[in-house]
Amino acid sequence: MPDQLDDEPTPAGSGGMTGFGIGSAVLGLVSVAAVVLGVLLWNGHRNDVDERAYQTRVLQAAADWTGVLINMNSGTVTQSMQTLHDGTVGQLNANFETAVEPFSQVVQKLQSQTVGQVESVAIESLFHAAPGDPGLPPVPQPELATVSSRTDNVLVVATSVSQNVGAKPLTVHWTLRLAISDVAGKLLVSRLETIR
Repeated sequence: MPDQLDDEPTPAGSGGMTGFGIGSAVLGLVSVAAVVLGVLLWNGHRNDVDERAYQTRVLQAAADWTGVLINMNSGTVTQSMQTLHDGTVGQLNANFETAVEPFSQVVQKLQSQTVGQVESVAIESLFHAAPGDPGLPPVPQPELATVSSRTDNVLVVATSVSQNVGAKPLTVHWTLRLAISDVAGKLLVSRLETIR
């Protein structure tokens, strides 16, 4: 009798992949891709949130330092100068007397009482600027590279009104560019520039 086993069909699923198996594999790959994409989006979001929080701290540091400068009075000039000096680093700290002393001398000479207000602060960003373009902030100080992890330029607009003894009130409009450097987590002013 001839062998009939050779004519019998091979049962389905014994060695080949079925449609169900292929669908499961594709679904598994899509799931893995979705998880990876979700993690990447979450990390990007967290980085954006962290950057915004850091920039807020930089803006606050610039506003606080400027507030002390523009509210200097004859009775608080010594304390204000010490606070300003303690909030600096780099060349501004080394040349503090030269950079900021004229402000205190005017306050002491005129015996003025000043009330100032910061109007706005903004992180300065320059896109597509070429070196040497007017308005570019100076290059970062090389000595800060060893102590500062980051330096941001901030533009500050403020107004102060000084009442001098025997004179009419004097309104001063301030436009400053400050470099705020992160030194071991502490935000310090490393450059002061008056913009006219």
